[in-house]
Amino acid sequence: MTKKIRTPEVDHLFDAILTLQDKEECYQFFEDVCTVNELLAFAQRYEVAKMLREKKTYLEIAESTGASTATISRVNRSLNYGNDGYDMVFDRVGEF
Repeated sequence: MTKKIRTPEVDHLFDAILTLQDKEECYQFFEDVCTVNELLAFAQRYEVAKMLREKKTYLEIAESTGASTATISRVNRSLNYGNDGYDMVFDRVGEF
C-alpha cells in the first residue's frame, strides 16, 4: 500500500512552513517539530544531493557527510527520477 503525501495535514504543515520569515524562525519551528536526528538527516540528504550534482563519487560523499551508500543512492534516485525538487531549490539559492 502506497502512502499518500498530499493530505490536509501535510497541506497544513506546508502552509505553516511557508509563514517562516527567516533562518532563526526556521530553527525555532523545526527544533520543535523534528528531533535533532531528523533535522540532521534532512540536512545530510541536502548535502548529499549537492555533492552528487558536483559529480562527487559515492566514496567522497560518504566520507564527507557520513551518509550511507543506501542514503546516497536514494538521493541520487530522487535527483534522477524524482519531482525535480532538489534542482528547483538549487536554482533558487544559486547553488549551480
